[in-house]
Amino acid sequence: MTDLSKYRNIGIFAHVDAGKTTTTERILKLTGKIHKIGEVHDGESTTDFMEQEAERGITIQSAAVSCFWKDHRFNVIDTPGHVDFTVEVYRSLKVLDGGIGVFCGSGGVEPQSETNWRYANDSEVARIIFVNKLDRMGADFLRVVKQTKDVLAANPLVMVLPIGIEDEFCGVVDLLSRKAYVWDETGEAENYEVKDVPEDMVELVEEYREMLIETALEQDDDLLEAYMEGEEPSIDEIKRCIRKGTRTMEVFPTYCGSAFKNKGMQLLLDAVVDYLPNPVEVDPQPLTDEDGVENGEFAIVSVDAPLKALAFKIMDDRFGALTFVRIYSGKLNKGDTILNSFTGKTERVGRMVEMQADERNELDYAQAGDIIAIVGMKNVQTGHTLCDVKHPCTLEAMVFPEPVISISVTPKDKGGSEKMGIAIGKMIAEDPSFRVETDIDSGETILKGMGELHLDIKVDILKRTYGVDLIVGEPQVAYRETITKLVEDSYTHKKQSGGSGQFGKIDYVIKPGEANTGFVFTSKVVGGNVPKEFWPAVEKGFKSLMDTGTLAGFPVLDVEFELLDGAFHAVDSSAIAFEIAAKGAFRQSIPKADPKLLEPIMNVDVFSPDDNVGDVIGDLNRRRGMIKDQSAGVTGVRIKADVPLSEMFGYIGSLRTMTSGRGQFSMEFAHYSLCPNSVSEKVIAQVKERKAAEAAAKK
Repeated sequence: MTDLSKYRNIGIFAHVDAGKTTTTERILKLTGKIHKIGEVHDGESTTDFMEQEAERGITIQSAAVSCFWKDHRFNVIDTPGHVDFTVEVYRSLKVLDGGIGVFCGSGGVEPQSETNWRYANDSEVARIIFVNKLDRMGADFLRVVKQTKDVLAANPLVMVLPIGIEDEFCGVVDLLSRKAYVWDETGEAENYEVKDVPEDMVELVEEYREMLIETALEQDDDLLEAYMEGEEPSIDEIKRCIRKGTRTMEVFPTYCGSAFKNKGMQLLLDAVVDYLPNPVEVDPQPLTDEDGVENGEFAIVSVDAPLKALAFKIMDDRFGALTFVRIYSGKLNKGDTILNSFTGKTERVGRMVEMQADERNELDYAQAGDIIAIVGMKNVQTGHTLCDVKHPCTLEAMVFPEPVISISVTPKDKGGSEKMGIAIGKMIAEDPSFRVETDIDSGETILKGMGELHLDIKVDILKRTYGVDLIVGEPQVAYRETITKLVEDSYTHKKQSGGSGQFGKIDYVIKPGEANTGFVFTSKVVGGNVPKEFWPAVEKGFKSLMDTGTLAGFPVLDVEFELLDGAFHAVDSSAIAFEIAAKGAFRQSIPKADPKLLEPIMNVDVFSPDDNVGDVIGDLNRRRGMIKDQSAGVTGVRIKADVPLSEMFGYIGSLRTMTSGRGQFSMEFAHYSLCPNSVSEKVIAQVKERKAAEAAAKK
């Protein structure tokens, strides 16, 4: 049996370009998994093995890697930093026990690192902070530490201090042991010496060491009391306190170094062993019933319990479909039959593999605490629970955001559509925030996603990985419709022509609902004028048309429908008749209720250098943006604004032009809001034009 206390399931997350992948590379090198280090700059890193990743120098998929350090097994997941792929970060956090938040020594806390930090707080994942790139111009460790306090409201616990800054950065002082670790210029991680603290740093080291001990001992009153009386605790006792505080997220041990230059990495790996929790120490995952309501049971991390595992990622590669699974409890043997509680179907485990980024090691056995990949699962998607056939259970399902942007794609040649169909099927299983629909009128395939870059990469994968040549349409925004007036109305459906007739009359009110409620149905019928058994039919009929509004055919949001009264016929009334009546009511009354278009508004977070702030704000105003907040940092200003998505196309290009390439931004969906008339007229005219062109093409 493997000792679970020696397991660490960790993720590395941060803003784009803070150096996550390079950090992962160094961890693998130090732990002896790879002999030649690949560089992101050259497009050769181990975990970025997709062509699209190598080209753009960004991570898109989270890659899982296993390695060993001081007899401890690390399962490391490298997550993407780019905002369009936050779903990847989110689902990786679900299955991790601890993480390393990487921040750039000169850029500090950037927009996306804030989003990822928020996600990690929600998932209650213990973290270590690593301030990277201290060899860069403008890097300042203590400034970034202060930023983590101010911006992220974290409590960083400084564990090391850097020796030298920028070009002169050569090593770190470990505060606990009061030893300096100094690397030479070869860039090899192994070439370092342990020395005494440089004389000019002795005072600073003592000051920070005192702060460190005081903060750590807050976790243990007895030790703190003894310390106040002048008794210094042992290093093991201090470490125990830090470990406890890290687990409860009261403190975040903070390290620094330069992953690229291989300086400071060993101390970071030691910190993972010393302070991050093992699978048994983390609060167990709650179990839920079919509707996602917690039932008070938990997936206890034990080998002897029945199997409970979560599929958190699906990836297709040259070996077939790989399903990444985190096993919470129980064990899994090759050849076992397991149940997918979402579909209710059983699956046989043919092959299990342990991942080393792009390589596979075959396994016969896995157990609680492991992160493995199973080859060739049929009907499993991200977020499904896999469990013992005799003990069905559901782990808390993952919730994915609604897509806000769509593009149409058409294969260039006829043979391409089958190819495209298979490829898209695989891509949906891999990425739940990516949706596909077929436009009924035009027969075009519509791809929906979280942002421009998200769809851009999907099209690229279709072209390159699957070899489908596509014609790509303009990006379309996912508009919605709503009503703004209360309308009281009545509708009668009757059909009397030979045989059994149909009759259903309803009196009703429709009115604007609360924001984000979708569709609410209530009935105030008394006295049986519309029998109770027909109410669901009325609701179903009205609801069925909510997907196509009367203005331009967009889905309708936030409508309340109240059934007041009606009439029925003892022979001719049926559920169908009332359903048809409700559909007629929708078509009749929605146009009277002053329907309006809603547009998706995005939370935009822009970082701009000081010199360009005026231009950036002016540009956001021109894009109909509402500026909510401005905060000055050391290197520039962060601007938070609400901006309609339709105005944000191609924004990155204009931001780079305005800021000479130094600006950055991230955005996520916030809410729907009413469209100004001028915009909605334009959108409705475009839709009508498009439909007329499609109708003409059919003839």
